Amino acid sequence: MKRRSLLLTLLLAGAFGLCVGPFYWLAMAATQENSDVFSWPPKLLPGGHLMENLQGLQDSIGLTRVLFNTVLVAGVQTVGAVVVSVLAGYAFAKFEFRGRNLFFVLLLSTLVLPDTVMLIPIFEMMMKLGLIDSYQSVILPGLVTPFGIFLMRQALRSMPDELLDAARVDGAGELRVLWRIVIPVNRPVIAALALFVFLGGWNQFVWPLIALRSPDMYTLPVATATLQGLATTNYAQVLLAAAIAAVPVMALFLVLQRQFISGLLAGATKE
Repeated sequence: MKRRSLLLTLLLAGAFGLCVGPFYWLAMAATQENSDVFSWPPKLLPGGHLMENLQGLQDSIGLTRVLFNTVLVAGVQTVGAVVVSVLAGYAFAKFEFRGRNLFFVLLLSTLVLPDTVMLIPIFEMMMKLGLIDSYQSVILPGLVTPFGIFLMRQALRSMPDELLDAARVDGAGELRVLWRIVIPVNRPVIAALALFVFLGGWNQFVWPLIALRSPDMYTLPVATATLQGLATTNYAQVLLAAAIAAVPVMALFLVLQRQFISGLLAGATKE
């Protein structure tokens, strides 16, 4: 029994090292000189060039402006996608209307389409609307998420209709029922959805690369790609940008991890 416990502990320690090791190396490499990033043996202690690399990022890509752009895009996209998903999921779960099942099946069918298939139609749409090279062109395509609507619909189907009917009898309108009852009860699911959407908006690369023309409007992933030159690349700055990009997502997950897990379980088990 002790041998099994020791083996299990060693396996878990190895898995932990495999998961955490790359992030630790990333953090340490971001504080080194460019010439020391790929030195052997690797330097696993903090270097003294963090501020120098930060200043280099500010000079080369305008780090503060890029972070503002990324937070703005990901934040607005998250709020909008959550609102749309909750409203659409509520309609699919609690209202009877002609073609409901057909519309839902069509919605789910879009999940099997690769994102790259939609790039040309979305680009043409944004071009005709005159929104290319604007925040709207990056934000609008992410406001409707089929997965988010599906997740909210599955979670809301389990809510007793009697609870909602009681609120309506008391004089509450649909928006008040949604705000006072539906959203508080399903807060873990909404938190999980918000984390998913924020992660996608924060890390999206291909579409912002196509839609944005002005360097002043670049998001962090797009701006980081511009650091890779044809002749030379400052990998210390690239790794520092990658570390900065990872910090908000990891912090958000640590804060919302309980709601995230509860929301996933709720969306997976409710009928």
